Amino acid sequence: MTNIIVALPKLEEAKGIKNILMRSGFQVTGVCTTGAQVISQADEMKDGIVICGYKLLDMVCSEVQELLPSGFDMLLIASSRLVSECEGSGIVCLTMPLKVNDLVSTVGMMAEGIERRRRRARLQPRVRNAEEETAIREAKRLLMERNHLTEQEAHRYLQKCSMDSGTNMAETALMVLAMKR
Repeated sequence: MTNIIVALPKLEEAKGIKNILMRSGFQVTGVCTTGAQVISQADEMKDGIVICGYKLLDMVCSEVQELLPSGFDMLLIASSRLVSECEGSGIVCLTMPLKVNDLVSTVGMMAEGIERRRRRARLQPRVRNAEEETAIREAKRLLMERNHLTEQEAHRYLQKCSMDSGTNMAETALMVLAMKR
């Protein structure tokens, strides 16, 4: 589920947007009237969407965007004149007067983009630190000496043990090294 923060200078309007989104199946995690509140809430999350008016009580949308964690996207709701000022800034925009269908479909599209980024990040191989690499190398060396395996066979053995035990390769290598002692 994508985190959504609604930030408008008038609390009643922000709550109205929140209600529309909640009725459409979205999870709204926060309603704010200031940029400081938005940043505070966003810092507790990894990613999400900030639906924002052009000017909050303490800062404008571009200032909020600069301070947001990198996993957040912004949707600006403003007049067409203000929207034209934000072109090329990486902010998704909707013009006033706001149509409910446009809001719901735009937020849906943005949420799908965030979900795609999450999936891509999960599929990225985890990078091992030097300590883990050393443990794997030492475990392979030990297996090669003690069991007369080639480097490739020792590597496959560690992989198989890792998969069978449900641990990562570095943990498996540490277990092999611990048995040596």
